[in-house]
Amino acid sequence: MTDAEIIDLFWNREQDAITQTSKQYGNYCFAIANGILDNREDSEECVSDTWHRAWGAMPPQRPNKLSLFLGKITRHLAFDKYKMRKAQKRGGSEFSLVLDELDECIPSPNTTPQAIIEAEELERIINQFLHGLPERDCSIFLLRYWHNKPLAEIASRLGAKENNVKASLFRTRQKLKAHLEKEGVTL
Repeated sequence: MTDAEIIDLFWNREQDAITQTSKQYGNYCFAIANGILDNREDSEECVSDTWHRAWGAMPPQRPNKLSLFLGKITRHLAFDKYKMRKAQKRGGSEFSLVLDELDECIPSPNTTPQAIIEAEELERIINQFLHGLPERDCSIFLLRYWHNKPLAEIASRLGAKENNVKASLFRTRQKLKAHLEKEGVTL
């Protein structure tokens, strides 16, 4: 079933929308959630919650790319669950390391209406930055900060040394910070 057909199911309020979405994007959304949470039960809950959020969002939203739309919902849900778990118990994880690395170049989130508008603008600026990167640097950045992959796994996937991946990420974060400052984003 195509994305357009699945979206039409949501718009027509047909229950099969959830079934078809789960078939097509269940593993994808689970991988996103589990990359953040590293917990099967919590990740499955995030995926289930993703289908319900998508049901509530369509209509009025009509996503251009269903995988990105669902992935974004899943990531937000997983982030929220991660923050809740972290508040309950302190501890280190790959995700904690990823967030710490990004702290130096991306401002902290806020939930006021003004902050939501600013977050959408920040998303646009970051996407613009990523599209301007060489393909390899963009892949490394996305594998680390979108897919939450360990440095060793990124290096293995790309046939590179772990130190080269670290150096690429450091340089890209510095470039991102400079790009954000140039665009007027307060860090």
